[in-house]
Amino acid sequence: MWLDGRSQHTVSSYRRYAKSFLAYLNKPLHLATLADIQGWRATLSGKSDNSIKTATSAVKSLFTFAHKIGVLKVNPGAALKQVKPKDCLNERIMSELEVQTMIALETNPRNRLILRLLYSGGLRVTELSALKWKDLKERGDSGQVTVYGKGRKTRTVLLKEDVYLELLKLRGSSGSDDPVFRSRKGGHINRHHLWRIVSTAAKRAGIEGNVSPHWLRHAHASHSLDRGAPIHLVQQTLGHESVATTSRYLHARPNDSSSLYLP
Repeated sequence: MWLDGRSQHTVSSYRRYAKSFLAYLNKPLHLATLADIQGWRATLSGKSDNSIKTATSAVKSLFTFAHKIGVLKVNPGAALKQVKPKDCLNERIMSELEVQTMIALETNPRNRLILRLLYSGGLRVTELSALKWKDLKERGDSGQVTVYGKGRKTRTVLLKEDVYLELLKLRGSSGSDDPVFRSRKGGHINRHHLWRIVSTAAKRAGIEGNVSPHWLRHAHASHSLDRGAPIHLVQQTLGHESVATTSRYLHARPNDSSSLYLP
């Protein structure tokens, strides 16, 4: 109930941090105080700012839910200030050349198509892993893909003609309810396998950093904006709830700055 509607990744991380907090608390939740939460967060000092932010969000979310359904009369987590880490988005945006090199050096046809779809469609890793053939539809000379995304929201993304045709070649005799990308056991490929595919492709291309599938989504947003795509169109394609989220890519890679006007 508490994490209903959250993504698989969020559920996994929030549960992990909630268990850590409850083990530290060692008493019923309704007896917890703000000092208890602050004390637990202090034990996370060795973790990155982003990890501490996620941990704080997890516990605040737990207390908010418990208060909302009447388990708690007071929500001590409401007074806990969130950590504001440095925005390192620009460090996770690859250049167009880097993305094209990743794709070009991938010799496995299925893996190359995974890279192309993550980039050209801007899909989240869980959205791509869950795709079935019935989610793909012809659209003129090309096609479209319908994804069931974050927050249980459905959106449809148009595909470039060459990407769609490459997908059709992969299908073979697969039925409409079959996975687009299969695991070795015949089910849907899992996100951990997709991470390995992307990470290996990045290392092969000589790209530094812990490159994940989400980096290709970042690249989609940044490159399309750089090429003049309207920000609301990018927001719609990526499934961002707020245009403010999409605008982060403009701030991460600005095209102009007042510093350029100085002598």
